[in-house]
Amino acid sequence: MAQNDNVKVLKVTLIVFAVILLVYGFGFLFVPDLLVKLSGGNPVEFGWLRWSGGVIMALGIGCLMVSSKPEKQGIFVTSMTLVSLFTGLGMLYSWIMQEFSAATWFIALPTCLALAISCLLWWGRGQAKGIL
Repeated sequence: MAQNDNVKVLKVTLIVFAVILLVYGFGFLFVPDLLVKLSGGNPVEFGWLRWSGGVIMALGIGCLMVSSKPEKQGIFVTSMTLVSLFTGLGMLYSWIMQEFSAATWFIALPTCLALAISCLLWWGRGQAKGIL
C-alpha cells in the first residue's frame, strides 16, 4: 500500500503533464494560426509550429502510456522531468529578456505550468524511485 501511495504523485503528474502536452501539441499541429492569433504575437510560418506539435503530442501520449505502468520507466520519467525543466527555463529566459512579442499571459501561463510540472515530476520521481 505504501509503495502505491509513493507512485500516486508520479502517476497523477504524468497524466496532468500528458493533458498539457496534448492540448499544446494539438494546437501547434492542427491550428497554429489560432494560437498565433490568440497570442497577439508577430506572424510566424506555421511549418515551424506544426512539427513541434507532433513531437509534443507524442510526448503526451508517452506520458499517458507510462502513467498506467511506470515500473522500470525511470529513463522516460527523467527525460520528461528534464523536458519540463528546460522548457520552463527557456520560456522564463525569453520572458525576462523580453524576447516575446505576444501577450504576457501567453508566455506566463506555459512558463509557470512547465516549471510547476517539473517540480512535481522531480518530487514524484523521488517518491517512486523504488520502482523506476
